[in-house]
Amino acid sequence: MRAVAKCGAITCFLSLWLMSGLAYATGSGPATNSPVAPPVKVYHDGSIRDVSAIGNRNVGCGRGLGNWYSLDKQIAMGKQYAQQVESTSKMVKDPVVTEYVNRLGQNLVRNSDAQVPFTIEVVDSDQVNAFALPGGFFFVNSGLILAADDEAELAGVMAHEIAHVAACHAARENTRGNLMNLASIPLIMIGGPIGYAGYEAAGLALPMTFLKFSRGFEAQADYLGVQYMYKAGYDPQALTAFFEKVNAMEKQKPGFLAKAFETHPQTPDRIKQTQDEINTLLPPRAEYKLDSSEFEDVKARLAKLENRHKLDQGPDNNRPTLRRASHSKDGSGSDDDDQRPTLKRRDGSQS
Repeated sequence: MRAVAKCGAITCFLSLWLMSGLAYATGSGPATNSPVAPPVKVYHDGSIRDVSAIGNRNVGCGRGLGNWYSLDKQIAMGKQYAQQVESTSKMVKDPVVTEYVNRLGQNLVRNSDAQVPFTIEVVDSDQVNAFALPGGFFFVNSGLILAADDEAELAGVMAHEIAHVAACHAARENTRGNLMNLASIPLIMIGGPIGYAGYEAAGLALPMTFLKFSRGFEAQADYLGVQYMYKAGYDPQALTAFFEKVNAMEKQKPGFLAKAFETHPQTPDRIKQTQDEINTLLPPRAEYKLDSSEFEDVKARLAKLENRHKLDQGPDNNRPTLRRASHSKDGSGSDDDDQRPTLKRRDGSQS
């Protein structure tokens, strides 16, 4: 019996050893040189990391020293600026396009931490951009819709902008600006060369401070935006993929991006940080919503509208439609005559 048991143990050991070697040979075993994906950690603490608490957590809109503006004041401020945008910009009025973009955005808002209702409009602009004003006044450029390859990419950019409103970034940045202005008052009151030099120094430090805050808010908008699009069912990888794509397009065609993107470029570190969040915070799903036939239809419809506008305007839309004649009817015209106004004396008239 001992011999049988001993042989059985050896047989088991050999079997396990052979199976392990087969796994390494076929590549199914652990690779020593391949990076191991970090485990996804799920939080249930109601913090900004808790994806399950979206809509029931504070992501920065609390009143206090860092935010002097109530939600009502933010809505009033945003409404004022929105009216200026509407009066100075050409808006897309096509009901199919506007209804689709509004519906897409409202779905993302429902899956966000936003505490204000959103008004979403489409701006007729070739610039690849979208911007959200305080209080939920959201504008999406037609250029952004046309640049997106699928619905998930468009949703990613919109979710990023919704995050700015959800976290009250504009109100908090204005508050910090007011605090910096208050801090500079004693320097102004000193007067003289020393006081002026101190005010100059404060003036130089102010933009750097805003730049730091703004980059921090942009990073937080990335952080929240991928969560919102994930909760709405979209593939969060689409956000980083879109920004990588537009950066490549900007290198090929300088000036392609709007100024808003140039101010806060998607640097490799920022893209990596967003990717790390996706890998460690968002549990992978079997299926994601990536595209829809409706998006493709709306994009094609918008492209036709854009082409029609260009045809209606013509290549010389910024110049008068009357053009000078190449020569006069009696054939005596010259190059000097061509530089004069096109109105000429009728043939056969008496001088």
